[in-house]
Amino acid sequence: MSTGNEIERDSEQQIFSALLTPHRSLNRTGFLAVMLFLSVVSFVTGLVFLMMGAWPVFGFFGLDVLVIWWAFKVNFRTARAREEITVTTSELRVRRVSHHGHVAEWTFNPLWVRLDMEVDEDFGIEHLYVISRGHQIRIARHLGPDEKASFYKGLVEALNAAKRGPTYNPIS
Repeated sequence: MSTGNEIERDSEQQIFSALLTPHRSLNRTGFLAVMLFLSVVSFVTGLVFLMMGAWPVFGFFGLDVLVIWWAFKVNFRTARAREEITVTTSELRVRRVSHHGHVAEWTFNPLWVRLDMEVDEDFGIEHLYVISRGHQIRIARHLGPDEKASFYKGLVEALNAAKRGPTYNPIS
């Protein structure tokens, strides 16, 4: 039975939404080009050593290509991590998904939230934190210092808008 006083969170308008992912400068095409180049260089160099009679070296040149391929695969797998931050008039939601798929989620009231940061004089913003009622959560771990400054500014504006509350427009 509904009294009509419940807040409908599904229809609540988002003030701010961000999806943060780790930066990877090498895409799949670049990966294939690098691996092809390394494979050709290792094969040719291995053949030179094979012709000189150092046949075990040929196998080690193939082994180093496999190790580099494995390192790139691990790197691409960790790029699946993401952080979703959403601000509405009634909540700040931080949802973190690790590269293994583990999900951690925190929900805060934007009226009680404050943002904090650690700043290095030479480097810029190193860490951003959401603090509320004794809980401190580090956010925007995948961003660089300039990106963190821009993100901080946008998040502060969104929290201020949430603290002002929803606006009522009878015309619309």
